[in-house]
Amino acid sequence: MDIKRLNETSKFLSYVLRHEPQAIGLRLDSEGWADIEALIAGAAKEARALDFTLIQAVVSSSDKKRFSLSDDGLRIRAVQGHSTAGVSLQHVEKEPPEFLYHGTATRFLESIRQQGLIAGSRHHVHLSQDISTAMSVGQRYGTPVVLKIEALQMRKLGSKFFQAENGVWLIDHVPNSFISES
Repeated sequence: MDIKRLNETSKFLSYVLRHEPQAIGLRLDSEGWADIEALIAGAAKEARALDFTLIQAVVSSSDKKRFSLSDDGLRIRAVQGHSTAGVSLQHVEKEPPEFLYHGTATRFLESIRQQGLIAGSRHHVHLSQDISTAMSVGQRYGTPVVLKIEALQMRKLGSKFFQAENGVWLIDHVPNSFISES
């Protein structure tokens, strides 16, 4: 399948499944699931051609595992990163490794130094288990910087960490006292 079409479809799915389902008249349940037939019909109204084969190809080829299909193959969801009010995925609390990492751009450092890492419009702050992933995330927003998070220490003091299906670590907030610039 054409890489360009897969990438464009992945971006479209991220947009409607994470942020703006109403843009195509799509409804998500509280766990973020959308009916694939409704997704295809809504996309068609916006002159975007989707079908089950293309959707399955995007889900299976995504290196970041951004989406998952239901066991019956009739529904799809983004596994994290939602900014939609009606979606609240129930992730299982998990003990993190000693350190996690957050990739960002240098232009955000002053704000982070003042208030720590906050979820902003998303439901959680996203953390990576390795520096290279965090670096690639930070590059999306400008000159990258990787922040080292004392995750296990935070957990010992009562912070709750969750891990999404694709391995991304999630937390509500990271106070600046647990952040160092690597």
